[in-house]
Order: sequence, then C-alpha cells, then structure tokens
Amino acid sequence: MSESPAVRRALAQVDKVALTSSTVLLLGETGVGKEVFAQAIHELSDRQNRQMVRVSCAAIPSTLIESELFGHERGAFTGAVGRQVGRFELANHSTLFLDEIGELTPEVQVKLLRVLEERVIERLGSTQPIKIDVRIIAATHRNLEEAVANNTFREDLFYRLNVFPIVVPPLRERTEDLRALVWEFVEEFSGKFGKPIDAIAEESMRQLLRYHWPGNIRQLRNVIERAVIVTDGPRLTVSVPQSAAVARPQSAMTLEELEIEHIRATLKITFGRIRGAGGAAERLGLKPTTLETRMAKYGIAKRPDAIGAVGM
Repeated sequence: MSESPAVRRALAQVDKVALTSSTVLLLGETGVGKEVFAQAIHELSDRQNRQMVRVSCAAIPSTLIESELFGHERGAFTGAVGRQVGRFELANHSTLFLDEIGELTPEVQVKLLRVLEERVIERLGSTQPIKIDVRIIAATHRNLEEAVANNTFREDLFYRLNVFPIVVPPLRERTEDLRALVWEFVEEFSGKFGKPIDAIAEESMRQLLRYHWPGNIRQLRNVIERAVIVTDGPRLTVSVPQSAAVARPQSAMTLEELEIEHIRATLKITFGRIRGAGGAAERLGLKPTTLETRMAKYGIAKRPDAIGAVGM
C-alpha cells in the first residue's frame, strides 16, 4: 500500500470507478505508471477474467494504427493478404487501454469518436458493422484541453474520453514511496542478474530522495538496473543522474520563489485545473479563489506550458 497521500487519492478514485463501465482518462507525466493504474482498474472490474488489451498509440505508425484498432479485410489495402481482427474486437467484453491517446491522427480520432458513441466498429475494407462491448481506459502525458484549443485534438472526442479523469502523481510528489520502490527494483534486478544485495548505501538513498526524477518511476527503475549491473558486492551504491548536480537546491531559494515553484509544479501535474477534486487548489490546501489570487500576484499562467512567473 502506498504511503503517499497523492497516490492514495488516485487509488481511491480507482476504487470508485473500477466496477462501472465508464471511460477513464489517466493523466500524468511520462513514466509515472499510468499503465499500472489501468491494470488496477481492469483487475478490480467485472471484466477481470478476460485479458486487458493494450495499444500504444505513439508506437504504431500512423499508416497502420487504423488497421491495428479496427482490423481489416483481405485486399483492404496493399499487403492485406488476409483478414485481421483489430484490438477492439480482441478486447470485446474486456478492457482496451489506449496509451498516449493524444498521438492519434485526426482521421483516427473521428473513427474512435464513432466507436465511443455507437459501440460499433467496421473493419477496413468492409461495411459490415460489428457491435462491441469494450471498456475504454485512455492515457496521455499531453494537455488535451490545450490540444483542443490548438485544433490538434477533437473537442467532442475529448469530452467523450474525459468522463472520469484520474491524475497519476509524479514521483517527486510521492517521495514517501521511494524507498519501497527502490528496494522493489533492487530485488527484481538482483534476482535477474544473480547478484545478492542486502544493503544500500545511505548516502545513495539520500541522493535518490533529493533528486527531482523528471523521468519518474521509469527513470528510477533504469537507474537501479544500472547500479545492480555495475555493483561488485552485497552493498549497493547508486549514482544519481548528472542533472541532479546542476539543479538549484531549494535551500538557495527565497520563500517566495519556493511558493511560486510549488504552485507551478502543482498546476503542471493537474494540467492547469484549479478547481474540483484533485485540482491544484485541493492539492495545495487552498481555496480556489485564494490560489487564483496568488497566481495573479506572481504572474503565473494557468496553462502548464505557459506557466512562469514575472514577479520573481
């Protein structure tokens, strides 16, 4: 069980939505473990006896993603030598996890919207509708509201996906869990590489706790894997990434600068959302009006990519 309040809030939302058939949108930075949350929702649902089907929308070329999702008939395009069942059909009566949903092309977005509205698909090269019963969990590290404003993501599709948003917190917001995560990865890789490890250098752990982890849990896992590979004894020494050495220490910042940085970081995590459950105001323990007053005072923009302070 996580010791982090931020993770506990997210897990409480998982518990509430899991047994419904509602679409879930997982929001969070790259590497925070959105797929783990998707799997947890699936395993707590009444679809748990069937395997969750995963699709990385960013990993599949745009020319192939439509065929991967909806399938195709023989002769639908050059190279289609036989019928292929798509991921939606494979996920019938189960859960389909659409990772990096913000990378879909406009053409595929239109087709996905129809599926969400009608629960019907058509394979490429066919006009025969196929009814499906699929629970959708989507995930993205992008700000979809901004993508809508920039006309790179359909507004109607966004509202269809944004039924139950869950923000997965970054590792720097859950440092209470870092020791347990480190040992989890140490045990994984010490077993994998046949290197028994019974201790971690305390200075290494202090550095791990101080580091800001821009790559989140995925980055931490890679750092521990490398450390286990190069170790020669039962006591593990971990080298934190070099960028940690050039990061400005918080002790060198003024109180006002610390507050600005904390507000900026929280707005980034919530994708600029101030109000409501899981919003920036709730996370900061402030009234929304109080937070908005402080943002105006410091010149902090609501949009995460434009967040900055002009009054420093």
